[in-house]
Amino acid sequence: MYNYKLSSYLYFIIPSIIGAFLFMFPIKADDGWKVPISMFSSWSAGIVSSWIEVFALALFAIAAIGSIIFYVMPKKTSFVHSLFQVNLFWTIVRVLAFIFAAMVFTQQGPEIITSGDTGALLFNGDGGLVTFLFIIFFFAGLILPLLTDYGLLEFFGSLLVKIVRPLFKIPGRASIDALASWVGDGTIGVLLTNAQYEQGNYTKREAATIATTFSVVSITFSLVIIEEVGLANYFPQFYGSVVVCGVILAIIMPRIYPLRQKEDTYIDGTPVDYSREELPAEHNLVSFGLKNAIEKADQNRNLAKMLVEGCKNVVHMWISVAPIVMAFGTIALILATYTPVFSILGKPFEPYLMLLQIPEAAEAAQTMVIGFADMLLPAILSSGIESELTRFVIAVVSVSQLIYMSEVGGLILGTKLPIRFFDLIVIFLIRTIIALPIAAGIGHLIF
Repeated sequence: MYNYKLSSYLYFIIPSIIGAFLFMFPIKADDGWKVPISMFSSWSAGIVSSWIEVFALALFAIAAIGSIIFYVMPKKTSFVHSLFQVNLFWTIVRVLAFIFAAMVFTQQGPEIITSGDTGALLFNGDGGLVTFLFIIFFFAGLILPLLTDYGLLEFFGSLLVKIVRPLFKIPGRASIDALASWVGDGTIGVLLTNAQYEQGNYTKREAATIATTFSVVSITFSLVIIEEVGLANYFPQFYGSVVVCGVILAIIMPRIYPLRQKEDTYIDGTPVDYSREELPAEHNLVSFGLKNAIEKADQNRNLAKMLVEGCKNVVHMWISVAPIVMAFGTIALILATYTPVFSILGKPFEPYLMLLQIPEAAEAAQTMVIGFADMLLPAILSSGIESELTRFVIAVVSVSQLIYMSEVGGLILGTKLPIRFFDLIVIFLIRTIIALPIAAGIGHLIF
């Protein structure tokens, strides 16, 4: 049962420990707790901030021009064709991303696009989300195989399948996705989920469930939220409420529309194979997990091949994912900043909030939907609300909503995950409706 070479054990243990440390082990930094990969990205951002905008703009230009050229070319299956051969809609999105980025870079164009509240918030080289994503994509693309290709997912998947599968309708290996998101960052969770989906380890339904249910913002960003609403001394109660909401939503969401309607087939169209998770008679959970992990590690002994694939992942994320975040994020922030769209859409939540006995319901209502544009916006808009209970509920709900277009939502649309824009809207609203009474109930107990 355990007749493996020492090198096989080492190929499983060493990369897995390094990967888990880089993506999931929080370290105290000057600006709070961060996982090492986020620290590397922040450190690198300080070094490359002077030219990262030029680099990002150049790649946006390549993505836009390449998509236009390849749109009229015969379809092929090469890596370059997979980067640029997209349909008309995504070609237009890439062109828009380049136009928005060029306007911000040159500060030429309408203020609604170049403003620090919209396009510049995303593209600014000193702290802008999109330019920061270029850096974190670089590290994640190269290092992510340490988590995915050397047996860590197989080991924990075997251990936890009897808990995770009946509760959340997903494979046990998804527990690593969830942990990477909660401790690290939601974007890391999305990238990890997409990688597993493309490798045929998740079905369409499983991948959609994991990406839209477990890609929660990190503990670090949760600290930012609670500080923004002026309730930093309530962080334990706040984060405990987020965990409660997250678990309840993770149980409910896979069992209702739209996630329940997703096909239970892998990316190649084959049906779900539950036998992958069945425990053979000669194994216990630990030995079966170890067997699966070592077999996976043995398949990936070629480090040069891993490096090449990692570089391809980086280029794919730069060309395919980053423009989506820039285009959708800018449009969403324009709607949030310069139009009454979210105020109007938030009106139906006013009687719901009143029913839940939330003070200043009218002011809180618009924050219930504006989080779809950016997760920090509800906390910012709540600054004028006097009720601590209301600000607490807004903070809990904003984190529990999970889908926001300036990052996770735009990132999901930029991947191959089987999730449409309409799905994101529905999931966002359902999560909001379910999270509100939970957050309100806990809030009433505290305040």
